[in-house]
Amino acid sequence: MRPPRLSARLRLTLVGLHLVYGGVQVALLFPFVGLRGRDRLKQRWSRSLLAILRIRIDPPDPAIDRLEDGLLVANHVSFMDIFVINALLPSGFVAKSDVSGWPLIGWLSRRNETVFIERGKRKAAHQTQQRMLAMLARGRRLVVFPEGTTGAGAEVLPFHGALFQSAIDAAVPVHALAIQYVDAQGRPSAAPAYIGELSVADCLRNILASGGLRATLRLAESFPPPLPDRRHLAHRAHQAVAASLRRHPGDGLSQPCRNATAISP
Repeated sequence: MRPPRLSARLRLTLVGLHLVYGGVQVALLFPFVGLRGRDRLKQRWSRSLLAILRIRIDPPDPAIDRLEDGLLVANHVSFMDIFVINALLPSGFVAKSDVSGWPLIGWLSRRNETVFIERGKRKAAHQTQQRMLAMLARGRRLVVFPEGTTGAGAEVLPFHGALFQSAIDAAVPVHALAIQYVDAQGRPSAAPAYIGELSVADCLRNILASGGLRATLRLAESFPPPLPDRRHLAHRAHQAVAASLRRHPGDGLSQPCRNATAISP
């Protein structure tokens, strides 16, 4: 006899409790474990969150496991992308400065190797560049979403080249990743898309209403140093990600979505 399925409301409650649990881990355990220990904690926490939301990760290509360092660049569908990547490749992330002020999430981000971008200020941009460079020079993986916004997943927007400069200066590889979410029928799903005026809670409800999703993370292409200039590098990475998604087109988006500019987490 199958156990009863948890209701969407209960799963949302579990998400909130899991977020608090993450805060407890960061406060009580992070100060006493090294970087590898923190990576393991982030990985387990992310996998548990995805399980609560009924998002199953497809077995990754073995090449994914070998990405020990470098700048990871990916298309951006949802804030869930962070947890999909962390479930397979615990990493630091580049995020807009607004995230640092979010209740609890901002506090967690500041203690999880997040580099914040303050847009519109040249001095702040230089400081961000230096923080990214320092992290990459230490041999850490750093993730950026160079589209600068989230989308429904049907199209990859052009990549901004400025975020690639730190990898060029640090002489580390750039790995282009393709993220895709599909429903139970294997069709690309826009349910996780965090776009328009959608709130985080509404996005989570869309995910739960989908009846279960599969997330796929593919290595589209790696670019070892010496790297080309950032404009050409961004163009080549964008082409690689878009081509990877075209090779797995499915049957079209399975969920309706709002066609509007998104906020990038």
